Amino acid sequence: MPHIVVMVTTSYPRFPGDSVGTFMEPIAKSVAARGHEVHVVAPWHPRITRASEEEGVQFHFYKYAPVPALNVFGYAAAMRADVSLSGAAYLAAPLALAAGWRSARQVARTHRATMMHGHWVIPGGVTAAAAAPSLPLVVSLHGSDVYVAETFAPARLAARRAFGRAGFVTACSDDLARRARALGADPARLETVPYGVDAARFRPDAALRTLRREELRVSGDVPLAVMAGRLVRKKGFEYAIDALARMPAFVLAIAGGGTLDEELRERARAAGVAERVRFLGDQPQNLVAEYFAAADVILVPSILDDSGNVDGLPNVVLEALASGTPLVTTSAGGIGAVVEHGRTALVVPERDSPALAAAALRIVSDRALGEEMARAARALVERRFGWSRVGERFEAAYSHALAFKSTGR
Repeated sequence: MPHIVVMVTTSYPRFPGDSVGTFMEPIAKSVAARGHEVHVVAPWHPRITRASEEEGVQFHFYKYAPVPALNVFGYAAAMRADVSLSGAAYLAAPLALAAGWRSARQVARTHRATMMHGHWVIPGGVTAAAAAPSLPLVVSLHGSDVYVAETFAPARLAARRAFGRAGFVTACSDDLARRARALGADPARLETVPYGVDAARFRPDAALRTLRREELRVSGDVPLAVMAGRLVRKKGFEYAIDALARMPAFVLAIAGGGTLDEELRERARAAGVAERVRFLGDQPQNLVAEYFAAADVILVPSILDDSGNVDGLPNVVLEALASGTPLVTTSAGGIGAVVEHGRTALVVPERDSPALAAAALRIVSDRALGEEMARAARALVERRFGWSRVGERFEAAYSHALAFKSTGR
């Protein structure tokens, strides 16, 4: 039956093509496309340009910061390099949590919600549970939330309570599901639901390949490697910069911004490769897709960082698989459950710059291998990772949550 769903989240693309919270938009829209009424409750941000409703998704952005400097809640702004909370985030959190709870409660009451859906157990799941205790609850895990619950005792207790209250829990990777069970999630009410990918946006395109390579000042005979993502520890970008010293013919382009920007630039200078690295800053999704189409190889050198944080399943992996460009990656987090070494990607050990370099060089020296992997990767995406399939699985999660609310099992 159709539901009136309140999605409580701390991130959502603030404008079309935004690189923050990219998976949230297709999640919300894929659920709405199945006939459900979707209300997204999220913190306000000065860069938001969303209409009040888009493709069946209604937006409710709440303000919480008395001064502009405290607008740091959500949108990947609360943590330094994804390993520790910033000082401003500590100050903003109580204000934002209270405002989020009030907004979610009001939206649920005003629109007569039938389902609460909290994204990131900390804080979305906790907030959704508290805002409408009488309604069925689904909690979706995305990575950093589980890390926060594992690291901070108060967050761990709050997550355990949210898991107990939830009728169903989804995780974007098997690794996250395993860690959620260790935190108290009931295995009988827990399922892995990987993200989808927009295969119409991320695709091979010869014309865009030429255009973007000209922009990057990379001629057609020069190998180009591209990476995309936030400049934080768990992305492992420093190992790719180190690898570049072993890849003398390559240019490396990095699309993304973050707290490690200057550190990575200095690392490139120290390694003597700065003139072969293009720091592109934050880029909209359509341009990331075009840079991927322009590349000879895409690098996703993700790691379990020193603090224990790791991505669940980086969207960029699925986007790379769809792009028609060969991928070199690691098996960190949920990546290993999606890619197959030698068939859809080359998989190397974490933090192994020589192996990363060797894999990239192998791809450009064996074009037939790269083309074969790229074809197999795109076929995999088209077969298994469409967003309509993701919407269907969230719909099933709502049915499980409703049954749990009615019967307690």
